[in-house]
Amino acid sequence: MAKNQPTVAPAENEALTMTEAFIDKYKKHIIYGICGIIIVAAAIISYIQFVAKPNAQKASEALFKCENYFAADNYDKALNGDGQGCIGFLKVAEEYSCTKAGNLAKLYAGICYAQTGKNEEAVKMLESYDTQDDAIISPAAIGMLGNCYANLGQTDKAIKTLLQAAKKADNNSLSPTYLIQAGQLYESQGKPEEALKLYEQIKEKYVNSMASQEIDKYIERVK
Repeated sequence: MAKNQPTVAPAENEALTMTEAFIDKYKKHIIYGICGIIIVAAAIISYIQFVAKPNAQKASEALFKCENYFAADNYDKALNGDGQGCIGFLKVAEEYSCTKAGNLAKLYAGICYAQTGKNEEAVKMLESYDTQDDAIISPAAIGMLGNCYANLGQTDKAIKTLLQAAKKADNNSLSPTYLIQAGQLYESQGKPEEALKLYEQIKEKYVNSMASQEIDKYIERVK
């Protein structure tokens, strides 16, 4: 959580705690999966940029050096560089802002900040990331932004963003996670009917997801 995080109601804290517990339970599937997808996509983008444009080639090479630290969970060096050839995601985003690699660096930077509890900084980077029409990376970026809003106590904005992420993803991997998180935030606001709609959507539409195996307990809680 951010050090200057606004005070939230006990019920909201409880819902956020439940959300965090869900994420912890499926951490390998959610966090590592999303990061893995981003790394693979970045490699493809890097190749395309390498072939296409000289300036983009430099951006891709700079991004690649940062990705090595990111993959090793060394978020400080991934963000700020190591002074030995890696300039860091922040510099890549600033110096190569007009390239796809520069845009992707904003997403990486937002993830680094979020992973270290710096939610305000994460929000700034994730909001500046230009989402694309892909089915995985953009929904994951939007979902992470929604979680950062929630961690900052901006519940309404968090719910809206999480629902946007779920809709954009529309798959068994990401959508149920964001729907559950949004549902729990609705519960924290004393809106069980709204939460129930989201839980039932998981049960009906994402029956093959991991979340659907436990969604009945969420449904029973709000009925």
